[in-house]
Amino acid sequence: MRTLELAGRTVPVLGQGTWHMGEKGHQRSAEIAGLCLGIEQGLTLIDTAEMYADGGAEEIVGQAIAGQRDKVFIVSKVYPHNASRKAMPVACEASLRRMNTDYIDLYLLHWPGQHPLDETVEAFERLREAGKIGRWGVSNFDVSDMMELDNPDCATNQVLYNPEQRGIEFDLLPWAANRHLPMMAYCPIGQAGNLLYHPALQEVAQRHGATPAQICLAWVLRQENMIAIPKATNPEHIRLNVAATGIELTPQDLGDLDRAWPAPSRKMRLAMV
Repeated sequence: MRTLELAGRTVPVLGQGTWHMGEKGHQRSAEIAGLCLGIEQGLTLIDTAEMYADGGAEEIVGQAIAGQRDKVFIVSKVYPHNASRKAMPVACEASLRRMNTDYIDLYLLHWPGQHPLDETVEAFERLREAGKIGRWGVSNFDVSDMMELDNPDCATNQVLYNPEQRGIEFDLLPWAANRHLPMMAYCPIGQAGNLLYHPALQEVAQRHGATPAQICLAWVLRQENMIAIPKATNPEHIRLNVAATGIELTPQDLGDLDRAWPAPSRKMRLAMV
């Protein structure tokens, strides 16, 4: 699987998301098993957040990585209201406890909030110096937010990106590329499956003998320095996600998808879910 450098580490371009995990007790075993299978398949980057299921997703991650912490790269996110000097250490300790680990590889500010960014960065740096986190970054930051942050120690920006949400291509992706900043795409196959039923996507998938979800992942990963973090618990879906990293879209494929979802021709407000 293709890899890239993130926060001083080599990670796969395809990781595992955990949004909506930990919400239903009867799904817990399947969610843990899914993450474990993903790790076995090389999906060693796992993304989570204190927000997901009020910490329930982090508990799922903790169960999945038990006995194999050294194999994985953990990304978690702090609520904006916890991104202060006083609150962030408490929030981080709670996340560490839920995941039963003593460090988080990459800790992100979930979205811009009310605390001054300088204070948030100071809190991140104190955690890094204490060995609680490896590096820090942000999520849901637009170009203006990144310019306000203006800090070369920011390791990534995690944003919504898929064929029907292309707004970041106008300015945010070029801005990041000029600074060699890795990006992370959440919801790379959309939400609720509606995207996957589009005729253009299904036609491209048919040409490749693939699923529409695989084509979405291949489309997202066509971007340099991009990591995709789909959520999957079904073993077959996990294996298909891994196989998607080997799909190369042709100019015809990309043209068909461009006609279905044109690239942005102007600045668009950063999409979030």
